[in-house]
Amino acid sequence: MNLSRTARRMLAGLTFGVLALIYVPLLVVVANSVNPSQSMTWPLDGVTFEWWRRAADSVGARDALVTSLQVAAAATAIALLLGTLLALALQRYSFFGKHSVNLLVILPIALPGVVTGIALSNGFRTILGVDLSIWTIIIAHATFCIVTVSNNVQARLRRMGTSLEEASADLGAGVLTTFRLVTLPQMRSALLAGGMLAFALSFDEIIVTTFTAGNGANTLPIWILNNMFRPNQAPVVNVVAVVLIIFSTIPVWLAQRLSSDVEAVR
Repeated sequence: MNLSRTARRMLAGLTFGVLALIYVPLLVVVANSVNPSQSMTWPLDGVTFEWWRRAADSVGARDALVTSLQVAAAATAIALLLGTLLALALQRYSFFGKHSVNLLVILPIALPGVVTGIALSNGFRTILGVDLSIWTIIIAHATFCIVTVSNNVQARLRRMGTSLEEASADLGAGVLTTFRLVTLPQMRSALLAGGMLAFALSFDEIIVTTFTAGNGANTLPIWILNNMFRPNQAPVVNVVAVVLIIFSTIPVWLAQRLSSDVEAVR
């Protein structure tokens, strides 16, 4: 489709405007992390790394970062295991209620986070009688991280087809041997991409975390929320927000590069 010069300019202007609306505020956060002014005046009065030093010395921020990394890693591991098994079942087998199961799996990420958070909180405390802790956060995050892994693996399984797996079975290999030597190597990149996206999704999640975190379970997004309205902590919050941006962006970037490299090879 060929566009006129005017249409191309309008499309380029609209694209630039939308990107600016999204990313300029992020650049302001990065700039304020080195702003000497505690009131975050604009333009900058200079450049300082004092707030970065204070953030590094903040026990609460460090503990929150460690907790977020632990939660994201554990939720990603659970999502990789269950999401892969789920994708294999939905893509390779036919059974009663298959489409309903697929819908129920997708639902946690489609529902508003506040609804999911309230439901999980009631489920843990009222139905199961479990005290909220870091483990309830991990389980809550895994419920929507599974969707990311499952969707990536299902897409790869659809492109793979079943010819190589059928050939392996014809040669006498069992189900587990076929999976280990044929299926798994072909979908390894999809697992890596899905795992990275799941990690990023879990690392910066705040709504569901708020409803499922117990006393002492403080993730980085919750730490930011609790401190962003304290005047003496505002500059440090900007530094922690930059760290959150970095830890959330890198997995998504790697997953995107991994997916594009695989497509280029194919």
